[in-house]
Amino acid sequence: MRIAFLGTPDFALAVLRRLAAAGHEIACVYSQPPAPRGRGQTLKPSPVHAFADEQGLMVRTPASMRDPAEIAAFQALELDAACVVAFGQILPGAVLDAPRLGSFNLHGSLLPRWRGAAPIQRAIMAGDPLTGVDVMRMTEGLDEGPVLASETLCIGPLDTAGTLYDRMAAVGAELFARTLVDIEAGEAVETPQPEEGVTYAKKIGPKVARIDWAKPGRQVDWKIRGLSPSPGAWFLLPTDKGPVRMKALLSAFEDADGAPGQVLDDRLLVACGEGAVRLLRVQREGRGPQDAETFLNGAPVAAGTQLG
Repeated sequence: MRIAFLGTPDFALAVLRRLAAAGHEIACVYSQPPAPRGRGQTLKPSPVHAFADEQGLMVRTPASMRDPAEIAAFQALELDAACVVAFGQILPGAVLDAPRLGSFNLHGSLLPRWRGAAPIQRAIMAGDPLTGVDVMRMTEGLDEGPVLASETLCIGPLDTAGTLYDRMAAVGAELFARTLVDIEAGEAVETPQPEEGVTYAKKIGPKVARIDWAKPGRQVDWKIRGLSPSPGAWFLLPTDKGPVRMKALLSAFEDADGAPGQVLDDRLLVACGEGAVRLLRVQREGRGPQDAETFLNGAPVAAGTQLG
């Protein structure tokens, strides 16, 4: 089919690679404008944009798809379908309806649970045992369109948003490719979303990231893993030179008691409001991530230390 692809991060790139390999005619790739990245904060294209350039595909990076000129340019592409994966903009009806067969989105949850911006993170933070990926027909409502195909994934006890993101990208790329074949053949079945069970995955803001050790240990563990690797749940570690900000990037719940925030042994078992979490991977501010054992070899944290 003749398609446009709209996406920005690595999650979307996996799908674009698969659709390109399937032989679809990619008329244009849309991505968010280049943004400051790295220590030098130099402007760099998104992963999707960079790949499209490498493949010699036409790329557009509009600040807004609501711009009348952008809408007209999109309509002029004479598309069979538009494929949207983590693009980062709300698309107007004039864009969604322009392709002959419609516009389709790969979403990182089992709809109607976790509509919105951060479904992967929110599923882990809520302690969900299952999640998945859906291909849906896009409508002007937020992730409200009918679902054409789904794949369910288990969330393991050591899954982070990062590991789940990678698994979803691989599964979602195959699912989208298969679903496009069904759409082209007129065999795709569209199932309206149920009205019950709707939840919204709000965007992750900086205020969410600080760890509250007074919360139950399972909730603290879910939060740590749901916010890893970015933005990273954080706490304060006391040192001789004052408190140091640390990110907790991986943890596991354990059944132990103590005052919230108190380190219970010399291997970073930290008491919570109920139970405890063992920190398995951490990152000191200004440094790279480390396994807890490696970190402790250079900076021991004694039992009885009170974390902030």
